[in-house]
Amino acid sequence: MNRLQIGDVRITSIIERDGPWRVAETMFPGAPPGAAHALLPAMDPRTYEAGTNKMVITYQSFVVRTPHHVILVDTCTGEDKGYPAPMDYPKQPWLDGLAAEGLTVEDVDYVFCTHLHIDHCGWNTVLRDGRWVPTFPNAKYIFHKREYAYWEAQAKLGPIGNHKPEVFLMNCAPVMEAGQAVLVDDDFSLDDCITIIPTPGHSPGHCCVNIASRGALAIITGDLMHHQLQVNEPGWSTIFCADPEAATASRLKIFGSVADTADMLLPVHFPNPTAGRLRHTAQGFRWLFVD
Repeated sequence: MNRLQIGDVRITSIIERDGPWRVAETMFPGAPPGAAHALLPAMDPRTYEAGTNKMVITYQSFVVRTPHHVILVDTCTGEDKGYPAPMDYPKQPWLDGLAAEGLTVEDVDYVFCTHLHIDHCGWNTVLRDGRWVPTFPNAKYIFHKREYAYWEAQAKLGPIGNHKPEVFLMNCAPVMEAGQAVLVDDDFSLDDCITIIPTPGHSPGHCCVNIASRGALAIITGDLMHHQLQVNEPGWSTIFCADPEAATASRLKIFGSVADTADMLLPVHFPNPTAGRLRHTAQGFRWLFVD
């Protein structure tokens, strides 16, 4: 992702993996047959590989530097988790990316997870001497209360859909046990630059991260959307969404608030340059990457 300057805040990203990943027709079960395939050729070519008929999906963390803090938003899948294919791809690129940012794990002040799915909380912990411990020893980890409580309860009940209890037990519970977790409400504010926007649907406590400084604004959208297709078709929720109708409502709320403004959206799974703006069209919304 290109380096972004939002007032006094600098935003960059660390990419864990990039490239063709999923077929749209299986990702969006609510899409009419053939609709995604018809729309994809009109998308930005960086978001679709025609030869494989796969969407380009990026896994990345955002590094947010405010005048006061170094913040990491979403932590990809992590290493040593034992996940099966296709989540067993090499994790060294993420470690290399952290070093390229001039950071060590000791430098991170806060970790924020937009939600607690497998690919957004993995680097929360690392395996040391057979135990999962917080990767970032000096950081506070910010979890939304509703999101944490939901997955804590699910971990006690067993597998649910695509989400396994070991994700929470490996990536989140050890952070709480170490005393580094902070559970927050909808009105959470980290400082004068960082707040959250509740956007439930993809998961029960999914949140976007609002970054505002000197009149400029960017929103890290987590999994509010996975692909440019969902800008054209906000009603298409993914196979991974807990409440598809709520996910659609959350998308429309954010889309309506930023369309035709200078405000930028940073969707975790959009490929380079990641950041973009929305414009209203006669058909709905249009995505424009910020190159």
